[in-house]
Amino acid sequence: MTASMVAMETDGPGDTIHGPSRTKSTQRPRPARMPIRLRAARSAIPSGAAASALDGKLVAVMRNAPQVIGMLGGMSWESSAQYHRLANEMVRERLGGLHSARIVLTSVDFADIEALQVAGRWDEAGHLLAEAAQGLEAAGADLLLICTNTMHKVADQVQASIGIPLLHVGDATAQAVTRAGLTTVGLLGTAFTMEQDFYRDRLTSHGLRVLIPPPHDRSEVHRIIYDELCLGVVREESRQVYRDAIVRLVQAGAEGIVLGCTEIELLISDTDSPVPVFPTTRLHVEAAVDASLATRSNV
Repeated sequence: MTASMVAMETDGPGDTIHGPSRTKSTQRPRPARMPIRLRAARSAIPSGAAASALDGKLVAVMRNAPQVIGMLGGMSWESSAQYHRLANEMVRERLGGLHSARIVLTSVDFADIEALQVAGRWDEAGHLLAEAAQGLEAAGADLLLICTNTMHKVADQVQASIGIPLLHVGDATAQAVTRAGLTTVGLLGTAFTMEQDFYRDRLTSHGLRVLIPPPHDRSEVHRIIYDELCLGVVREESRQVYRDAIVRLVQAGAEGIVLGCTEIELLISDTDSPVPVFPTTRLHVEAAVDASLATRSNV
């Protein structure tokens, strides 16, 4: 292997972690309130004895209802559509019948976010996402997903603005890698995700060793995401570029590949890699559905 083909390795888990804090101290206290869906339903209940009986049944139903998943999407909407579809499919698979996921979704204009990314104006981007997250909380969300890997760079800022938990995609991904018994992964994503510390540090905080591609591969992986996948364009020649990058990561020691951009799953699957791949969109949604359904009882 030539020097240009050697993957770059991040520092190990013993180094200082700069990722977003997962402690509850960063969360804004959430005001006590009756769920908006319960308030609306109560307004239609008649008075008297009938009201008392119906109210009791309604409270029992709502106590058994799944938590509402808040989805902060639009970055890009191509992957946000996958988030919505996967959540509903998973709930239907687990509960059967006509069950679907309880979701509130807001979609930002990705052109605005991408311009802030390129300009390095991450605080402004974080402010925009924090405002959107507050809207989701006000709409009844019980937990929050930022439906993109790259914008987890401002996850700490978003979490500090709300009183509901933010489920971090890096945690869901690292936990899946650990369950698979692997310790070294190759990371594919936007240049921001591959080259900056916020995402790699989140993975290493779980004890993982993270490799990233050499510069040319990073450039091509990033270009394909923004110029093609975010626009819904899927090309066979681009799939081969990713396959080649994966092979080089495996040659450098990767035991698995993290698809660290939510659009990559539109292009790459298990069949494109000689080692296991970890699709962050699916893993993120699985974590959300697990949390949503955890409140259901057997009554």
